[in-house]
Amino acid sequence: MDSAFRSWARDILAAAIFLTRLPLRWRGEWPPGLHASAQRAFPIVGAGTGLAGGAVYFVAHGVGLPPVLAAIAAVAVQALLTGALHEDGLADMADGLGGGRDRNRKLEIMRDSRIGSYGAIALMLGLAARIGAIAAIGDPAATAAALVASGAASRALLPFLTRHFDPARRDGIAATAGRPALGIALTAGGLAILAAVVAIGIGAGLAAIAVAAAAAFGVAWIARRQLGGYTGDVLGAAQQAAEIFFLLTLVACR
Repeated sequence: MDSAFRSWARDILAAAIFLTRLPLRWRGEWPPGLHASAQRAFPIVGAGTGLAGGAVYFVAHGVGLPPVLAAIAAVAVQALLTGALHEDGLADMADGLGGGRDRNRKLEIMRDSRIGSYGAIALMLGLAARIGAIAAIGDPAATAAALVASGAASRALLPFLTRHFDPARRDGIAATAGRPALGIALTAGGLAILAAVVAIGIGAGLAAIAVAAAAAFGVAWIARRQLGGYTGDVLGAAQQAAEIFFLLTLVACR
């Protein structure tokens, strides 16, 4: 039991270091295989990020801000916690696919830290969709539950993508992170389902997860056709697509 607890604590810390910009440090050398094993804790970190966004929405709503402004505050704190890691991936992938004529050029554009017109448009539309969906949910308690569930589900899908698809580059961070074992992916998926069912109910929760999974795998499929596989930016774009469509599904189910 004590060994299992330490293992989970290690993976949660590693996932938080990997997915957020919290002032956390790893003591000593980064163990081999930790990137892969820590992916089971991705939904836990995602749920925490969503909870922070929900708390900010609750406070903003409580002091009288309208739903749209409260939603902007919630999305802003999530981006602050993650360093806009996933949003950056969405913008980079849009720039690469929109501006490159062949695979090599697309990958080259995606490595460029500058944002282009395609990336700017994708980023604006993605933020608008999230803010609009959160504002449409409206109720602070329901919004917090939706953000916890969407944060967990969208990140739990990443281990499935890295298992099913191959990396586009052999020297990228996504490639060196390693392919997680099936048990890691299934554990992440189980945690996401649990979070969704507890937070928003069986029907809406399972429907939202199914739509989010379709969105994430759709992004990865496009990347395989266009790039030959996934990159860190592709995973970020997939997470954003999954979160957006999860929230939109909840709005449609209301």
